[in-house]
Amino acid sequence: MAKEFANTDCGNWVSTKLIYGSAVLSVLFFGLSLLHPALIIGAVLFLTSLTYFAYARYAFSPRGGDIQAKLWELVLDRLNWNGEGKALDIGCGNGPLTIALAQRHPDAHVTGIDTWGKAWDYSKAVCERNAEAAGVAERTGFQKASASALPFEDGFFDAAVSNFVFHEVSDARDKRELIREALRVIKKGGHFAFQDLFLVKGLYGEVDDLLKTIKGWGIAEVAFVDTSASDFIPAALKLPFMVGKIGIIYGTK
Repeated sequence: MAKEFANTDCGNWVSTKLIYGSAVLSVLFFGLSLLHPALIIGAVLFLTSLTYFAYARYAFSPRGGDIQAKLWELVLDRLNWNGEGKALDIGCGNGPLTIALAQRHPDAHVTGIDTWGKAWDYSKAVCERNAEAAGVAERTGFQKASASALPFEDGFFDAAVSNFVFHEVSDARDKRELIREALRVIKKGGHFAFQDLFLVKGLYGEVDDLLKTIKGWGIAEVAFVDTSASDFIPAALKLPFMVGKIGIIYGTK
């Protein structure tokens, strides 16, 4: 695992529930195919799904290439912030970005927010344990909140990050509004770096149009980088439903 994430229980983007579910359905369909041979097709499909998601979970883990941590690092590397003041991590999960940002900037205080829903193996308690283990508990804080309605005043933070979160927010139909809400709580002249499925047109439209929209909100500088093209991402993970459509929007408010 990358040094910045070595002392954290980061979890994995591929849930064990997904793997176990594929395994159960594969066995079930194989059994049913003894009575109805045509169902062998379903068994093979679920077995393929099981194999793929097991591979993806391994590739994201520290033992299998640590793709997850490398993608987090790309977000941090695009945040052009001097580390003075307060930062926000939107959708912090188990807190790896929150903690890594605090480690990079010893004078900063970083807040992580999340809803910690049942669909993921994340929690506020794990965030706090991770922060304690990483030695940044006094400069980090975690609270429950939705990315669609951040409980902070305009311009409260000097910087903000988010990774692979906005597309998951169910209480926001227009995902662009989540970017706008994130920018709202950053002070003028503050910095941001958000990674998500920005190459999925059904969520964000054309990237050039999205950047123009963001500039139209009065943002000083905004740029985009296609992180899905990174050399360290295996071809098998560059499928559209995995990380083949991700990129980072970053800049200065």
